[in-house]
Amino acid sequence: MPNPTVVDWLMPTLYLFFAISIGYGLRPSVTTSAAFTQAGRTMPAWLCALAFLGAGVGSEQVIVMGAAGAHYGLASIPFYCLGAVPALLFTGLFMMPLYYGSKARSTPEFLRLRFDEKTRALNAVLFAAVTVFAAGISLYATARLIQALHVFDAAFNRLHLGPDGSLIVTMALPAAVVLLYILLSGLAGAMYNQGMQFCLLMAGFLPIVFLGLKKIGGWRGLKAIAPMAAYLHAWNGAAGSAHSLGIGAIGLAAGLGMVFGAGYWCTDFRVLQTAMAAEDTNAARRAPLIAASAMIVLPLVLILPSVIASGLPTPRTTIIVSQSNGSIYHQITVVPPAVAEGQGLVPAKAEPATGKPIRDASGRVVLDYEMAMPAVLVHFLPTGLLGLGLTALLACLMSGLGAGIMAFSTVFTCDLYQAYMRKDAEDRHLLAAGKWAAAGAILLALGIACTIIRFTGMVDAVVLLFAILEAPQLSTFLLGMFWKRATGHGAFAGLAAGAAAAILHYGLTLPAAAQPGWSGGWITVLHRYPDGLARAFCTAIIAFGVSFIVTVAVSLCTQPRPEAELAGLVHSLTPRPPGDETWWKQPEALAAGILVAAMVVSVIFG
Repeated sequence: MPNPTVVDWLMPTLYLFFAISIGYGLRPSVTTSAAFTQAGRTMPAWLCALAFLGAGVGSEQVIVMGAAGAHYGLASIPFYCLGAVPALLFTGLFMMPLYYGSKARSTPEFLRLRFDEKTRALNAVLFAAVTVFAAGISLYATARLIQALHVFDAAFNRLHLGPDGSLIVTMALPAAVVLLYILLSGLAGAMYNQGMQFCLLMAGFLPIVFLGLKKIGGWRGLKAIAPMAAYLHAWNGAAGSAHSLGIGAIGLAAGLGMVFGAGYWCTDFRVLQTAMAAEDTNAARRAPLIAASAMIVLPLVLILPSVIASGLPTPRTTIIVSQSNGSIYHQITVVPPAVAEGQGLVPAKAEPATGKPIRDASGRVVLDYEMAMPAVLVHFLPTGLLGLGLTALLACLMSGLGAGIMAFSTVFTCDLYQAYMRKDAEDRHLLAAGKWAAAGAILLALGIACTIIRFTGMVDAVVLLFAILEAPQLSTFLLGMFWKRATGHGAFAGLAAGAAAAILHYGLTLPAAAQPGWSGGWITVLHRYPDGLARAFCTAIIAFGVSFIVTVAVSLCTQPRPEAELAGLVHSLTPRPPGDETWWKQPEALAAGILVAAMVVSVIFG
């Protein structure tokens, strides 16, 4: 149980004060819908890069990366590195000139410009639904984190709140702060908070990395305690495994990581909105490149602590008997059953009613990998620094939520309300619609967060959402940007078919230890995968493949648009953005250096 001091409480209090102050400070400049949804397209490249990372590394990503480190060991570092860095470089070099140059306010609006209205509408509806679900996951992650740290236990006990009541309160309070600064300052306020979040994240977790490595004996100690990548063994034992194709750890990380990485960093408007708010095309291109260089280091900061946590000795209940002056003393240290049955600092999942560890069908304890990050934070950070670590986690949790709510507000206002409800709406009505959409999204996210309590885990929920939306969306955007022959009918059919294939695969399959329901198999169970991550990989691959094939087939059977209408929307028909003449200042040279560095890090840890 942590024992925070006044200094520890001061740091998150100051963060919340500055988060709201940023909203109040920017409020006078947010008087139009463009200022609210696009930050007036006046943001510098450095702020766009920090906000890009802050929006992309929100609550679910921090918790999931920590869970991946505890579960799969060092192999999860090249997975995230190779999954993110090439996708970010591709976005900066090839996709941002088209996004920014088209003057689209959102990615669904870009699809309207490139294809047609029905493709825009379908993408907007899918994106809005998935974004609200992701915001609910962010809220749930926030509540789980605060509940696991036990920092508010005394206050909740005095209010006679049970576990569910305290969970709801800890979800409602961060949601209220996020909604407040979004209503005050829109995208500009969210971006400044995302930049502050990323700086706090690095400041809060770097001490954990250094203290953890010091405790285990540096690099040699890390390699000795790091768990083996159990997922690779499970995958190799499954039918149609990657091993049978001759793919090793690096190949698996690069191939499957790119499905999720490219889908997320190249097409997800929650992160792209920060670069699309840049002051010019060059700034919009530089933002993902700067973010890519930071993503080489970020997995080390977020994954290494949880790898260390899983390899440390597991706490046990101990009784020390001593004798003094003829008296016998018993010093008892009681460890909860879920902690004692865990692995290192990673606890086991516990039954809410009894507190006993949950076991799977084979009798093995089910570990709660999502609690690896909170456990290592409390274990390594001493009094005084604990507040900094807590503030870093709280900031990134709220930043991810803010990015999702702001993206939902923009898509609803520009692609649903103005396009289909009020085409002749005045600007003040669009501004009001954006604010009401943000408030409605927060309420929907709170309701969804309450239902996620019944889900098998945030890891499964996050990757499933990405597989349903990002994989078919990636296929649609790539074909639209790089194939002149792609048509609106093909894009619509491919997007719908890919999403339907992902949902169908989810309803017909299950992870090995799960029961039909929220975890899948609600149609019937045709196949069981080793774990939820293996099922998510296959779901994404199926969704991408179906979307790609259907888009190509339908496009070949329908009439394409004239090339004159595709200038600025297709890469081959778009002039190259101007840049510096010196070769080493070119974006391509910078991207090549970043890619080499990412591959070196992946080889070391792979």
